[in-house]
Amino acid sequence: MTTVTLRRFIQAGCAAIAAFALVGCSKQASEPTASAAASAAPAAQVLTVGTDATYAPFEWQNEKGQIVGFDIDVVNAVAQKAGLQVKFVNTPWEGIFNALNQGDRDLLVSSITITGERKQTMDFTDPYFDANQLIAVPADSKVTRFDDLKTLKVGVQNGTTGDEAVSRLQGKNSANIKRFESTPLALKELEAGGVDAVVADNGVVINYMANNAGSKFKTVSDTAFAPEHYGIAVRKGNTALLAQLNKGLAGIKADGTYDRIHTQYFGSAASPGGASPQAASAAK
Repeated sequence: MTTVTLRRFIQAGCAAIAAFALVGCSKQASEPTASAAASAAPAAQVLTVGTDATYAPFEWQNEKGQIVGFDIDVVNAVAQKAGLQVKFVNTPWEGIFNALNQGDRDLLVSSITITGERKQTMDFTDPYFDANQLIAVPADSKVTRFDDLKTLKVGVQNGTTGDEAVSRLQGKNSANIKRFESTPLALKELEAGGVDAVVADNGVVINYMANNAGSKFKTVSDTAFAPEHYGIAVRKGNTALLAQLNKGLAGIKADGTYDRIHTQYFGSAASPGGASPQAASAAK
């Protein structure tokens, strides 16, 4: 082989090796790009829902520790209709609004009454449940109206609208107001004779009585209690999430899902105004 021929052979070989290397490099470069594109696809956000799971039949923990209840089923249905993903986190009532405002929770569902005061620091969906307060007293009590509680020892759940009502009646610092972490604890105290009455959500009171046959309570209603409404709460100004939730809520009311959930927990579909008369209850 001549020197010229050898030189051309070597040049051709080098060119072939270089071309092969370029092809290899091109393939290696393209594979990470596809992988990077796949990993860059945003995962669906899971919204954290705060709820005080001590308020059966609206929200409580079952024997497996799962958070269940009317409110939970409603929000799950709303989320599905709105294309959202949610997870529920048991959150004590006394800190639940701070958890929302500080960003630890994305939304709240916990039998929360929509009030003017609360609307100053958070936003609410359209109402999803109509509500009324109820008084629980021993079976032999002579209480017949709310005003009769003025000088009695009354149990309430701290920070609820029942607490607010009794505070207006007796004075916020009245020694006769006994505040508890949950309504069932207040009812336990009534059962033990530690208080004369409890003012609370009648859905919770009725549920407690149904599951504690020995409680020997009776209930007293009073038109002095103003009608209330539950709402799902979001951080102030979170209009995008609020619109999604309202769209989902309207959807489950329109397609019959809401009525099916209502019937499951309260035995009848909701009335046009919200809850059925039998199920109407006061919110926190």
